[in-house]
Amino acid sequence: MTFSESDGIAVCGAGGFLGGHLVADLIRRGHRNVRAVDIKPLERWYQRFPESENLVLDLSDRANCTTAVRDAVAVYNLAADMGGMGFIENNRALCMLNVLINTHLLMAARESGVSRFFFSSSACVYARDRQVDPNAPGLKEDDAYPAMPEDGYGWEKLFSERMCRHFIEDFGLSTRVARYHNVYGPHGTYDGGREKAPAAICRKVAAAKLAGRNQIEIWGSGEQTRSFTFIDDCLYGTQAIMASETASFPVNIGSSEQVTINQLVDIVEDIAQVRLERRYDLSAPKGVNGRNSDNTQIKDLLGWEPSTPLRVGMERTYRWIFDELKSGRLKDTVVNLPLGNLSL
Repeated sequence: MTFSESDGIAVCGAGGFLGGHLVADLIRRGHRNVRAVDIKPLERWYQRFPESENLVLDLSDRANCTTAVRDAVAVYNLAADMGGMGFIENNRALCMLNVLINTHLLMAARESGVSRFFFSSSACVYARDRQVDPNAPGLKEDDAYPAMPEDGYGWEKLFSERMCRHFIEDFGLSTRVARYHNVYGPHGTYDGGREKAPAAICRKVAAAKLAGRNQIEIWGSGEQTRSFTFIDDCLYGTQAIMASETASFPVNIGSSEQVTINQLVDIVEDIAQVRLERRYDLSAPKGVNGRNSDNTQIKDLLGWEPSTPLRVGMERTYRWIFDELKSGRLKDTVVNLPLGNLSL
């Protein structure tokens, strides 16, 4: 399914990292009827564009969801109260309450006659017993069952995936689901407790360099493995899955370039041209021991998989975070970007 430049498109969670980049991408593609929605005050959106209709709404409320999807042909649900491992391990109830957002958005989309609905799921849906070995093979979409996801956040995502499936089966609403694997890039959270590993490592290295310190704290042993997906790849995969006529099932969007956290620190130190003494906090939240994306399904579906080298994506991310720290700007300061100068 393709959407015309005049079709109404609603991006929910537009004030966040993923949502801000998605709105920018849609506008750059020529879409003139984009509605951007987020619960945060406008001045706290990471990116904001005058070309879109920008609304501040709490999408856990059903009436607000009706407003958000009004006259929309396509809805992207990226809205969630979430963060990195430090946040989701300590805020399980808040993460579970995200189910209200997806429930009410699905109901509103059905009632409003939305043509296609996208839900952003997560690799946190995968069964924990498949992620105990740092060298475990990449996770296939079928590995979400038998269900044993990340407590709180992972359960909510898996439940909402099932709800999308049943809205197809029972109501005929065309839904699409992508399981994101550790998406990173500029213009997102890098401190305050909600940041994920790539941004956190960039911030710690940049802060040490700016302050002349020679130490960095790492959560866990540093031997846990992950794959990290650059925002450009995430956007391409999201748009391609949304347009697909056959992707009525969850699909991984993740890099298959697996590294340890120690190797991730090596990369950022090399970019920053520093070497830091590492202190390991073994009591800090560290998540599963090993997680990587098996991309067989997305390659079969799209003939494509995320391909941005980690070193390339991390350099762009580090440069942005370094400049933010050096400038003294607060993490929640809005960024108003002219689209001609936007670097995704």
